[in-house]
Amino acid sequence: MSQAKKTAGLGSYSRKVLLASVTAMVAGYSAQSVAGATFKIDDTKWVSVGAGLRSSFTATESGAGATADKWSNNFNLDNIRLYLNGQIHKYLKVEFNTDCQTCSSGGEVRVLDAIGKFEVTPYANLWVGRMLVPAERREMNGPFYSAVYPIFGAGTPFEPSDQNLTVQSNGTSAGSYGRDDGATFWGAALDGRFQYAVGFFRGLRGGANVDSNILYGQRFAYNFWEVEKNPGYYTSGTYYGKGGDILTVGVANQYQEDAVGTTAGPGSFRGTTADILLEKVLPGGAVATFNGEYKNYGISGGKYDAGCSSPTNCFTLFEGNAYDVSGMYLIPQKVGIGQFQPYLRYVNVAPISTSTQELYEGGLNYIIDGHNAKIFSAYQYGDRLTNGGLSSSQIMVGFQWQI
Repeated sequence: MSQAKKTAGLGSYSRKVLLASVTAMVAGYSAQSVAGATFKIDDTKWVSVGAGLRSSFTATESGAGATADKWSNNFNLDNIRLYLNGQIHKYLKVEFNTDCQTCSSGGEVRVLDAIGKFEVTPYANLWVGRMLVPAERREMNGPFYSAVYPIFGAGTPFEPSDQNLTVQSNGTSAGSYGRDDGATFWGAALDGRFQYAVGFFRGLRGGANVDSNILYGQRFAYNFWEVEKNPGYYTSGTYYGKGGDILTVGVANQYQEDAVGTTAGPGSFRGTTADILLEKVLPGGAVATFNGEYKNYGISGGKYDAGCSSPTNCFTLFEGNAYDVSGMYLIPQKVGIGQFQPYLRYVNVAPISTSTQELYEGGLNYIIDGHNAKIFSAYQYGDRLTNGGLSSSQIMVGFQWQI
């Protein structure tokens, strides 16, 4: 399964209908995880298809000077993902997902995930290809399964694999959208309570990484209450009470030698994170959810060219500490076809060389069908919006659909 869609509808069609459907998908309608429809071939083989869309409107307060009281208005196609999953053997599966990764500038559909899966036992499995690098919960949630719609915008700094929209080999890219080419061993023990993922990836391509050093990524999590149920080593930022009472603590680490800087001035990167999800179903059916995340990123190496004297092949990463906490309350009573979920969020980013940046956010979600259908609105304020400039305000409205 993929991050973009985690549950499947069931269906049984003839081989003729299946082949016609797959042909149509290849021609123009791809899919992401075990998603909206599953086409059964025989007792062990199947293909599933699905799609996900996120679209938003933002109104942002302009900075100082002549435009001090002006607001910019933007409509955004944030994601359009097509999901395709299949099983070719009891233990062998394949996943192929796409995304419009440059939608804001016209849009090009590119490969998001391309994974070959060996899934034999809950204790130990192997994925190979292009996939999410094990990291903190925010990355493992992805945009479609986070509790807050703008979880990446104005949030904590990105990991190396999430610095670029496209994969490049010129010393300025270590992956795309949190994905990289490599392999991940994952599984669970102690009745599923202890979950692990250990991966090996290309990391920075070219530039400072002249020796082609591997990027190592690990994530370990323990479920103290109910066990979270997700495909592979993915996570979710909330289950809207459907997963019972949840208390999960996770830690993650990524490391690559010569992962930043330039060929003449390389540095090694280490990123350590810790996160927590607490979700409690309250009397009457209300649901309280808390997400917390801490990051500590460090760069070492006496030759590290922090100033990027050769910007054509330079790769820079955040160094310092960052926090992101949010709390929300799902009101049990339905209003129309959905439920309201107010929330508050705070982000603090403290680089070692510049001043601390902050973001305050208050929002209201309208949950129609969990992560499959919801509407979001929020107000944001802080200098994190301007990357350390003057504090600014932003109003957002977003829509999310999946099948």
